[in-house]
Amino acid sequence: MTPRSSHGESVTSRSLTVLDTFDAEHRRLTLSDISRRSGLPIATAHRLVAELETWGALERNIDGAYEIGGRIWKLGLLAPLQTELREVAYPYMQDLFHVTKDNVQLAIRDGMRSLYIERIAGQRSYPILGKTGARLPLHTTAVGKVLLAHGPQDVIDAALNALTSETPNSITDKRVMKKQLETIRQDGYASTKDEMSVGASSIAVPIFDWNKKVIAGLGIVTQTGTQDLKKWVPALKVVATSLTRRLGSARK
Repeated sequence: MTPRSSHGESVTSRSLTVLDTFDAEHRRLTLSDISRRSGLPIATAHRLVAELETWGALERNIDGAYEIGGRIWKLGLLAPLQTELREVAYPYMQDLFHVTKDNVQLAIRDGMRSLYIERIAGQRSYPILGKTGARLPLHTTAVGKVLLAHGPQDVIDAALNALTSETPNSITDKRVMKKQLETIRQDGYASTKDEMSVGASSIAVPIFDWNKKVIAGLGIVTQTGTQDLKKWVPALKVVATSLTRRLGSARK
């Protein structure tokens, strides 16, 4: 039986709450930060953090701040969907990068966020937040929008009721975002302009599995104003279709 606290929460549940305080915007947290963001008493947070550090889920830097440990990432790579997707998609992503010369990203939905499981970028690529392992809001990135547009209705409803403002250009109007999601489903692609990071624009298409369910988003990110990203939609769709076929054949 899993041990429970006096408040009825399991130790496992509270440990997961600690890990969930980390995201793309909060990669390094102090013990006080973890306590505040998790809502746990400082003493409880201290004990859980120590246990997670011993196991390898967290790592402590010389300045005392904590980061997600390498053991978590290694476990994540064992997930069948992520492993298969990354292995099949990587060669295609390389082809896209060589043609576009910009960031190419692959992401899946992780709850209310998009989890970036692969990324290809060159030395001259525009610096972005969506690096491998990052978890960003669904409504502020192109890959996130395609995942949200094709997500379950309960996820869509929850996201529409929690639209955060990451930049002055983030869409926070529920009606505007709802209409945009409808357009994404109709057109087969999503785009952003300075919505997650000022100076960065993106475009993405959904990747379907053999049952016509969207399992990932494939996108390109570049510096705003440097090019018309819509010109890459046909190439992205061709790659997405090829990936669907490859994933389907791998299952036979």
